Amino acid sequence: MLESKLVNGLANSSFKKPRPDAPRILAYEVLTEVNQGQAYANLLLPKTLTESKLELRDRALVTELVYGTLRMQGRHDWILSQVSDREWSSVDSGIVDIARMGVHQLFEMRIPNHAAVSATVELARKILGESRGTYVNALLRKVSAFTLDQWLVGVDEIEDEVERLSIKYSHPEWIVSSYFDLLKTTDEVSAALAANNVPASPTLVSWPGRSSQQDLLDLGGSATQYSPFGATSVGIPSEIDLVRKRRAGIQDEGSQIVSYVFSEAAKEKQDWLDLCAGPGGKAALVSSIAQSLGTAFTANELSAPRAELVQQVVASGRVWTGDGREISEHGETFGAVLADVPCTGIGALRRRPEVRWRRKPSDLAGLSQIQKELLDSAVSVTRPRGIIAYATCSPHLAETRVQVSSILKKRSDIRQISIAPYLPPSLVDATVGDSMQLWTHKHGTDAMFLALFERLPNEEV
Repeated sequence: MLESKLVNGLANSSFKKPRPDAPRILAYEVLTEVNQGQAYANLLLPKTLTESKLELRDRALVTELVYGTLRMQGRHDWILSQVSDREWSSVDSGIVDIARMGVHQLFEMRIPNHAAVSATVELARKILGESRGTYVNALLRKVSAFTLDQWLVGVDEIEDEVERLSIKYSHPEWIVSSYFDLLKTTDEVSAALAANNVPASPTLVSWPGRSSQQDLLDLGGSATQYSPFGATSVGIPSEIDLVRKRRAGIQDEGSQIVSYVFSEAAKEKQDWLDLCAGPGGKAALVSSIAQSLGTAFTANELSAPRAELVQQVVASGRVWTGDGREISEHGETFGAVLADVPCTGIGALRRRPEVRWRRKPSDLAGLSQIQKELLDSAVSVTRPRGIIAYATCSPHLAETRVQVSSILKKRSDIRQISIAPYLPPSLVDATVGDSMQLWTHKHGTDAMFLALFERLPNEEV
C-alpha cells in the first residue's frame, strides 16, 4: 500500500473490477517498452498495431497516446511534480508512464476531463493495482483542476530562459541550449522547439526508373515543396501498391533533398559510394538516380540485417557489409562518396520523439569521433576531383560545422565547395556559409545538414 496523503484522502473509493479499454492498454505497453526497455517507437508501434485487432479509430488513439505522450512527457512531468507529494523522480515508473498518458489526454487531446481521468485510472487499477490506481486518480484530479494555460503561468515565471523553454516545449535543456547556439533569438528557438512537437505527416518518394513524382500525385497527394521526387501521402503509406512493390518509398523531404543535392554535385562522376547506407532510404533514391544516369553504385553498411534491407531497395549495384572506417580495405576508389554518418538524430524529433529523452550530451564525444573517422575514410577512397558529401540528421554544432572545420584543418587534400549551385531552385534560407542547414520550422523538413568537399589533385595540395 502506498503511503501517500493523496491516497489517504481517497480511502473510500470504489474497488470494483477495473475494465480499461484495449487501446489504452496497448498504448501503455508500447510506451513502457520505449521508456523502460529502450525500444524505438517508430519500429515497435507499427508492428504492434499490425498484430492487433483494433479498428482504425482505435489505432489512431493508440498512435497519439504513444507518440504524443513521448513528445510532451517533459512538460507533463513538470506539471505532475507540482501535485505529487513525493519527488517525481522517485515515483514508480509504472505510475509515471500512466500519469503522463492521463495528462496528455487532459491537455493535448479532445477528451473530456472526466473521461480522461476515469479511463486512465481504470488502466492504472488494472496494470498497477488498486492502491496505485487510487494514487493516479488523486494526481490527475489535482492536475485537472486547472487548465493548461493556468499551469503554464508558473512556467512563464521561471527566469532562466533555457529552463523555461525546456519545460514549455518539452525538450531537455541541452537541446534548448544547442538551439540558442544556432538560432540566437528566443522567438526563433521557440519556433524550432514548437515545430518538433507537431507530428510529421508521411511523405512518399518516387524512385526514378521505378516510379515518378507524377505516379505519386495520381494517388491524390500534393507535390513536395522542394524535392522533385516526393509527394504527401494519402492513406496508409505501407498499404500503397507502389510502396509494397518497392517502386517507391516513405522518406522525409529533408532526406530527399540530401540525396538530390549529392546526385546533382556528383552527376559527372562515373561511380558513387554510399558509405553508411542502412536502413536504405537514401540508398534507394541515390541508386535509382545513379541507374538513370548510367552511373555505377555501391552501398556499404556496418550491420548485416540493415545491409539486407539496403539490398532489398537499391535499384542496382553492390551492397557491402562492413565498417565504413575500414572501407579502404576493399582497394577501390570512387568519383563521389556520400557519408550520411551516425548522429544524435535531434533533427528528426517530430518523428522520433523518444530520441530527445534518450540522447545525452555525453553521447556527443563518442559520436563526434565516429563522424570524424567516417568522414576521413570517405576522403581516403575518393579520387582526385571527386566529391565527398557529409550529412547528418542533426543541427548540433559539434556534429555539423565543427566537423567541417576539423576535417579541413586535418586534410590539405580537400576543399569545401559551395552547396548553393546544387540546391533545389525553390529552396531559400537554407545555407550556413557553404553548407546546407534545413530547419523544421522554416522548411517543414527534418533538420538535415549537408556539406560538400572536393578531393584535390596532388599538384594542388
